[in-house]
Amino acid sequence: MKSASQKTSPRQKAHAGFARALLCIAPLALAGCSVFSPIPQNRGSLIEKDDYSQLVPGTSTRNDVTDILGSPTAHATFDDNTWIYISMVTVPQPLGFPRVTKQNVLVLAFDNGGVLRRLDTLHRKNGYDVGMVGETTPTPGTKVNVLQQLLGNVGRYNPMSNMGSTFGGTQGPLGAGVGTGHGGTGNSIP
Repeated sequence: MKSASQKTSPRQKAHAGFARALLCIAPLALAGCSVFSPIPQNRGSLIEKDDYSQLVPGTSTRNDVTDILGSPTAHATFDDNTWIYISMVTVPQPLGFPRVTKQNVLVLAFDNGGVLRRLDTLHRKNGYDVGMVGETTPTPGTKVNVLQQLLGNVGRYNPMSNMGSTFGGTQGPLGAGVGTGHGGTGNSIP
């Protein structure tokens, strides 16, 4: 027989059932969160240290580099002897630009004979943050408001202005005496 202190009330049974249900559902809910996490995306050339460690300055050539690393991501602007390989891993951000989690840049400098002279590796810490300028570039002309844009061409269009001939006017799409806008003359073979 149970004593008075060992009896469970209906309220305690409900709390125990709720706790068991919560313990069963919580791992499923937490596992589901990983399904919706952003997936990292590789961008640019996939640069691995094992690959570019095979390159030896002074002996490796452009053909060796192309065989090992593939085509460069970019060339230097004014120097075709500088090849740049860029690799980064980004994570999408809601309502914003992707966040860069890893970035590697491999800069290869060749001499005029195509032999590798210098190999530099740069990482994210070597970069500079460049901020956007909030100013606007002025455009030539007048500033036109919305009402002027809507009503600006009223009265300018005259459908009867180009009715000078049966082909839509004396000045066709290619000018006077050329093409089909001048009655067809000039389009025959002599």
